[in-house]
Amino acid sequence: MLDKNGKFRLSLVYRLTGGRIQRNMSLSDISLSDLMDNILSQPPLREPTFFIMLSLSPGPKHGYAILGEVETLSEGRVLLSTGTLYGAIKRLLEQDWIRRVEDPKPNNTERPRNSYALTERGRRALNTELERLRKLVAVAQSQTAEETS
Repeated sequence: MLDKNGKFRLSLVYRLTGGRIQRNMSLSDISLSDLMDNILSQPPLREPTFFIMLSLSPGPKHGYAILGEVETLSEGRVLLSTGTLYGAIKRLLEQDWIRRVEDPKPNNTERPRNSYALTERGRRALNTELERLRKLVAVAQSQTAEETS
């Protein structure tokens, strides 16, 4: 875990700080709030929430684009109604995981469109979930590899 100078290796620091990488960080550079706001306190994301956040990972989108992207990313398994989507968006806004932004694409309609983007906190939550899923897959692969040996 520690190198010869008493510093954490970069890979461990990366996970603990939710993506904020700095060279030669020591344990004293990592606050308790960073730890609690990250791996230790976040329960697994529900599948619709995961796909909503994943759809926003490349950049901002409006609601209808999120609906389509979630369906595509989930290979048709997750089909959100507009009520479910906007309920999730409301919750994600309250958690400060997403924020409203100006629509990045031209709007050729009379109705204003709300677009949404991940916040830094939301990106950390998504990365934490991705890491959790990677670990689950690694354990499953290890376990099934042992069974077939």
